[in-house]
Amino acid sequence: MAEKNIATYDSIMRDLRAGKYAPVYILMGEESYYIDKISSFIEGNALAPEQRDFNQSVVFGSDVQANQIVDMARRYPMMAERQVVIVKEAQNIKNWERLERYMEKPMATTVLVICYKNGSIDGRKKILTKAAAVGVVFESKKKRDYELPAFIENYLKQYGRATIENKAAQMVADHIGADLSRLTGELDKLILSLADDDRRVTPEIVEARIGVSKDFNAFELRSAIVNRDVLKANRILDYFNGNPKAGNAYMLVPMLFSYFQNLLIAYYAPKPHTEDGVARWLDLRGGWAARDYLTGMRNYTGVKVMQIISKIRETDAKSKGLDNPNTPIGELLRELIFFILH
Repeated sequence: MAEKNIATYDSIMRDLRAGKYAPVYILMGEESYYIDKISSFIEGNALAPEQRDFNQSVVFGSDVQANQIVDMARRYPMMAERQVVIVKEAQNIKNWERLERYMEKPMATTVLVICYKNGSIDGRKKILTKAAAVGVVFESKKKRDYELPAFIENYLKQYGRATIENKAAQMVADHIGADLSRLTGELDKLILSLADDDRRVTPEIVEARIGVSKDFNAFELRSAIVNRDVLKANRILDYFNGNPKAGNAYMLVPMLFSYFQNLLIAYYAPKPHTEDGVARWLDLRGGWAARDYLTGMRNYTGVKVMQIISKIRETDAKSKGLDNPNTPIGELLRELIFFILH
């Protein structure tokens, strides 16, 4: 696909808000949040309410065939500038040939939106190239863990006129994870709870509103491990044992893997002893975000980091039942943390 045809969520929404609608949208990918946001905007704004009864069709891929979608798309609008056809769960469509041929000459008066979730259409298929030539192809990718704090910060600024402290953003990210629909739902509730004269989100507010302890959470556990603070790490583990929802292996193991994987990469940075050098090498938001990696390089050797990564992989497998007949998940996590710190 040509580089000029690659669309971003922001560029698509900018055009839609300006009333610029393409004849074809293929929205695909693992992250349903952006797919839903774009398709919902088109559904709610492309037509006036009184025009929708005759000019808007919303169907599901499991209920229609490709030829039926094409037939709907080739209809002319009734007493309206355009008609809208939205296909949800399009990954369930069995035959794509008719749709592929439609992309060669789509109806100028139809806005066809294909929502393909839980994966992407094979990039070698011609339908993507043809669709990109006449409309919009967008791949909605899952946010990586390190991208979540920036997403949280931008979301609060854009929709709540609010700011958030770095620690508070990391607490929310660690607690909720990369499910953007759930994450934005929690952020919306957080926005509503803020006073009009104080729009700052602090760790104390996150603790009170979302239920994450400001002292015993994944962020603080990572900090204890980075600084090799054995006492603090064990106190947090004890808290997690009594409060499984606050932290468990299924949440913490991926977080630890991400940190130590990046730490191993940081050793190969051209300037591994400067915040800016490590931040650029790891594609972090700024120098402050690299401080944990500089501390980690002081506290852990490269060999130890490789051993830790291997141990994390082993723990992950055992937590899923592989070669682990009866060890409780809490014990697996405690064993992993002990290995990391000693």
